[in-house]
Amino acid sequence: MYVEEYSHGGYVNHRTKGDRKLLLQKKELKKLHKEVQNTGLTIAPLRLFITDKGFAKLRIALAKGKKLYDKRETIKDRDNKRDLERIKKSFKRG
Repeated sequence: MYVEEYSHGGYVNHRTKGDRKLLLQKKELKKLHKEVQNTGLTIAPLRLFITDKGFAKLRIALAKGKKLYDKRETIKDRDNKRDLERIKKSFKRG
């Protein structure tokens, strides 16, 4: 994980890139590992919190990837929206 360097840290600053310790119980880790291996789910970060003590907390979730047809539909919707905005912009000028 990359955590940006603190600008007022001086010579005792933390490493910006590096492995961070994941604080989960062994049972929770096994459950996540089993879900990732068996069902093909992936672990996705949702939100990063920085506490008053300077600790970083990460909210994670198990997520299922999009199917190919879902990706195509998303790309098509995005292209249509971009074309519509372009048309609206041309009408406003002229």
